[in-house]
Amino acid sequence: MDRRTLFGLAAVAATAGAAPARASDTGGGGGDPYTRLPTLTANIGGAGPRRAIMTVEAGVDCPDAALRPRVAQSLPRLRAAYASGLQRVANETLSGSPPDVERLVALLQTATDATLGRRGARLLIGTVMVV
Repeated sequence: MDRRTLFGLAAVAATAGAAPARASDTGGGGGDPYTRLPTLTANIGGAGPRRAIMTVEAGVDCPDAALRPRVAQSLPRLRAAYASGLQRVANETLSGSPPDVERLVALLQTATDATLGRRGARLLIGTVMVV
Protein backbone atom coordinates (compact mmCIF):
# COMPACT_ATOMS: atom_id res chain seq x y z
CA MET A 1 0.00 0.00 0.00
CA ASP A 2 1.22 3.52 -0.77
CA ARG A 3 2.30 5.51 2.33
CA ARG A 4 0.40 8.62 1.24
CA THR A 5 -2.82 6.63 1.02
CA LEU A 6 -2.18 5.10 4.43
CA PHE A 7 -1.60 8.51 6.05
CA GLY A 8 -4.67 9.93 4.32
CA LEU A 9 -6.85 7.10 5.64
CA ALA A 10 -5.39 7.52 9.13
CA ALA A 11 -6.26 11.24 9.10
CA VAL A 12 -9.83 10.55 7.95
CA ALA A 13 -10.26 7.85 10.61
CA ALA A 14 -8.94 10.18 13.34
CA THR A 15 -11.32 13.02 12.43
CA ALA A 16 -14.29 10.68 12.08
CA GLY A 17 -13.62 9.15 15.50
CA ALA A 18 -13.11 12.55 17.19
CA ALA A 19 -16.36 14.18 16.02
CA PRO A 20 -18.78 12.06 18.09
CA ALA A 21 -16.59 12.47 21.19
CA ARG A 22 -16.81 16.26 21.00
CA ALA A 23 -20.57 16.18 20.55
CA SER A 24 -21.05 13.94 23.57
CA ASP A 25 -18.84 16.13 25.80
CA THR A 26 -21.38 18.96 25.78
CA GLY A 27 -24.04 16.75 27.33
CA GLY A 28 -26.71 19.33 26.60
CA GLY A 29 -25.47 21.45 29.55
CA GLY A 30 -24.33 24.35 27.43
CA GLY A 31 -20.67 24.82 28.27
CA ASP A 32 -18.26 25.01 31.14
CA PRO A 33 -19.77 26.15 34.46
CA TYR A 34 -16.56 28.03 35.43
CA THR A 35 -15.60 31.32 33.79
CA ARG A 36 -12.15 32.72 34.60
CA LEU A 37 -11.81 36.49 34.72
CA PRO A 38 -8.72 38.52 33.91
CA THR A 39 -6.70 39.70 36.92
CA LEU A 40 -8.35 42.61 38.73
CA THR A 41 -6.17 45.39 40.14
CA ALA A 42 -6.62 48.41 42.41
CA ASN A 43 -4.27 51.02 43.87
CA ILE A 44 -3.75 51.34 47.61
CA GLY A 45 -2.72 54.86 48.53
CA GLY A 46 -0.63 55.69 51.52
CA ALA A 47 0.94 58.58 53.33
CA GLY A 48 3.97 59.80 51.45
CA PRO A 49 5.67 57.55 48.92
CA ARG A 50 4.18 54.32 50.32
CA ARG A 51 1.82 52.97 47.71
CA ALA A 52 0.79 49.45 46.79
CA ILE A 53 -1.21 47.53 44.20
CA MET A 54 -3.81 44.94 45.13
CA THR A 55 -4.33 42.16 42.60
CA VAL A 56 -7.14 39.61 42.72
CA GLU A 57 -7.58 36.49 40.60
CA ALA A 58 -11.22 35.52 40.40
CA GLY A 59 -13.75 33.51 38.46
CA VAL A 60 -17.47 32.85 38.37
CA ASP A 61 -18.91 29.38 38.96
CA CYS A 62 -22.40 28.94 37.56
CA PRO A 63 -23.88 25.44 37.96
CA ASP A 64 -27.25 26.70 36.64
CA ALA A 65 -27.19 26.01 32.90
CA ALA A 66 -29.94 28.55 32.24
CA LEU A 67 -27.87 31.34 33.82
CA ARG A 68 -24.57 30.59 31.99
CA PRO A 69 -25.40 32.56 28.82
CA ARG A 70 -26.25 35.57 30.99
CA VAL A 71 -22.89 35.26 32.75
CA ALA A 72 -21.09 35.16 29.40
CA GLN A 73 -23.00 38.20 28.13
CA SER A 74 -22.46 40.15 31.35
CA LEU A 75 -18.69 39.69 31.64
CA PRO A 76 -17.84 43.36 30.87
CA ARG A 77 -20.44 44.56 33.40
CA LEU A 78 -19.18 42.04 35.97
CA ARG A 79 -15.58 43.18 35.51
CA ALA A 80 -16.62 46.82 35.96
CA ALA A 81 -18.59 46.00 39.12
CA TYR A 82 -15.68 43.97 40.48
CA ALA A 83 -13.19 46.76 39.75
CA SER A 84 -15.43 49.24 41.58
CA GLY A 85 -15.80 46.98 44.62
CA LEU A 86 -12.10 46.18 44.65
CA GLN A 87 -11.19 49.86 44.55
CA ARG A 88 -13.60 50.51 47.44
CA VAL A 89 -11.85 47.88 49.57
CA ALA A 90 -8.44 49.19 48.46
CA ASN A 91 -9.39 52.71 49.58
CA GLU A 92 -10.28 51.35 53.04
CA THR A 93 -7.02 49.39 53.32
CA LEU A 94 -4.12 51.11 55.02
CA SER A 95 -0.75 50.84 53.36
CA GLY A 96 1.27 48.08 55.00
CA SER A 97 -1.76 46.20 56.38
CA PRO A 98 -3.50 43.18 54.86
CA PRO A 99 -6.81 43.71 53.03
CA ASP A 100 -10.10 42.52 54.50
CA VAL A 101 -10.68 39.53 52.22
CA GLU A 102 -14.01 38.54 53.81
CA ARG A 103 -15.43 42.00 53.11
CA LEU A 104 -14.03 41.87 49.59
CA VAL A 105 -15.69 38.51 48.86
CA ALA A 106 -19.04 39.66 50.31
CA LEU A 107 -18.92 42.89 48.30
CA LEU A 108 -18.03 41.15 45.03
CA GLN A 109 -20.68 38.43 45.53
CA THR A 110 -23.29 41.15 46.05
CA ALA A 111 -22.07 42.81 42.83
CA THR A 112 -22.37 39.45 41.04
CA ASP A 113 -25.98 38.94 42.14
CA ALA A 114 -26.93 42.54 41.32
CA THR A 115 -25.33 42.45 37.86
CA LEU A 116 -26.89 39.12 36.87
CA GLY A 117 -30.28 40.05 38.33
CA ARG A 118 -30.62 36.91 40.45
CA ARG A 119 -28.68 34.45 42.55
CA GLY A 120 -27.21 31.28 41.11
CA ALA A 121 -23.62 32.19 40.26
CA ARG A 122 -20.85 32.11 42.85
CA LEU A 123 -17.76 34.27 42.83
CA LEU A 124 -14.57 32.29 43.43
CA ILE A 125 -11.45 34.10 44.64
CA GLY A 126 -8.13 32.54 43.77
CA THR A 127 -5.42 34.90 45.02
CA VAL A 128 -5.45 38.26 46.78
CA MET A 129 -2.03 39.87 46.74
CA VAL A 130 -0.78 43.30 47.80
CA VAL A 131 2.56 44.37 46.40
